[in-house]
Amino acid sequence: MSDWPVAPPALATDRSEVRTAVQRFLLTGLLVLLVAAVPATWWIRAVAEEHAVEHVLRVTQRLADYAVAPLITDDLLAGDAAATAQLDVRLQPWLDDGTIHRIKIWDEDGTIVYADEHELIGQNYGPPSWDDDLVARGEGIATVEHQEGAENAHESGAGRLVEVYVGFVPVAGEQLVFEAYYDDAIVQDEQRSVLMGMAPALLLTLVLFQLAQLAPAVGLARRIQDHRAARARLLQHAVDAAELERVRVARDLHDDVIQDLAGLSYALEAQEMHAGPEQRGVLGRTRSILQGSLRTLRGITTALYSPDLLTLGLPKAMANLAEPLAQRGVDTSVQIDPAVFLAPDQEGMFLKVAREALANISKHAHASTVTVHLGVEHGATVLTVSDDGTGFDDSGSSPEGHLGLRIMRDIADAAGAELSIRSRPGVGTTVVTTLPHDAVTVRL
Repeated sequence: MSDWPVAPPALATDRSEVRTAVQRFLLTGLLVLLVAAVPATWWIRAVAEEHAVEHVLRVTQRLADYAVAPLITDDLLAGDAAATAQLDVRLQPWLDDGTIHRIKIWDEDGTIVYADEHELIGQNYGPPSWDDDLVARGEGIATVEHQEGAENAHESGAGRLVEVYVGFVPVAGEQLVFEAYYDDAIVQDEQRSVLMGMAPALLLTLVLFQLAQLAPAVGLARRIQDHRAARARLLQHAVDAAELERVRVARDLHDDVIQDLAGLSYALEAQEMHAGPEQRGVLGRTRSILQGSLRTLRGITTALYSPDLLTLGLPKAMANLAEPLAQRGVDTSVQIDPAVFLAPDQEGMFLKVAREALANISKHAHASTVTVHLGVEHGATVLTVSDDGTGFDDSGSSPEGHLGLRIMRDIADAAGAELSIRSRPGVGTTVVTTLPHDAVTVRL
């Protein structure tokens, strides 16, 4: 069994992670919906404007053919006031209800032969701006814009207007062009009507499409969560197996090898007391070497056993890990920020990573200075273990013989933490373990 406390079940947190994933999916879908809605709205408005313009063209063509054409006589073309008044009466209803803002009738030379604004009658503005062939084919021309031309002095202050030209042939037989100016409210009303008619169906389709993807998204989030949990359990088994092997090796060393060597040391001491002067020197040196080996083995045994967090607390347990380096003359510094607050299993994770990092330094680094710092950065808990030793090239895989680096990564990964290693030959190595504030650790 592991020495570290067992973390509570993470079911609620698993649900929270799935909920968070679903919320992100929905927010992303909403953003996509908004992004799609903008061009869709512009497209609907353009379609509505085109539809409104086509409608205005048809209305204007019927007005010219059936209401105006029968009243275009030679007298009207000659400027007869009575004929003009008769046409005024015919067109007045369209002008009074605001449907049409201005009416002009042009001949092919660009002369106004009739206008509801009588002072324009007889004015010539040069070659017409419309396409004679286009008008003659009965297709008409319509634009939506501000009227700034010389012939539009009476319309320039009316804002955007729908300007329509349609050709017609009156009783007199001469090709004329009927021009009408409509307030652009007719286009806006049409746009609003089409938008309100199409938008709900379009939005409902997008929402249903989003909802249709919600169930697969939830399932995918849960599968990812299950995969992460399974991977964490596999890593946990590996960590537990390594811990059990450490305990077994330490127990075997203590119960067998160390006891046998200790007995041998006592036997050598007894022989030394009864030996002659020549043998006493040899036995003394042998006993000194044996006692040094015993101290080394006892140190190894102590390192193999995990410190007791419940008894010592994290600061003292960290300090004990660094003590063997300090006894060898390495300048060690262990600092733990008082703001650090961790669950027992998270403390165990950081302690194990620190133990592996310090063990690697002891075996490989040949360092003169070692720093261990545990603090809080941007809401995350960060453990930094650095040394000024030989270092290695961190651009490749772990150096040969550095199994501890892989062990550290597995321990951190199983706890939901991220581990990074920065090292350069001749400069030293820095191991940084970052535990996000919302990470869920498994039993270590």
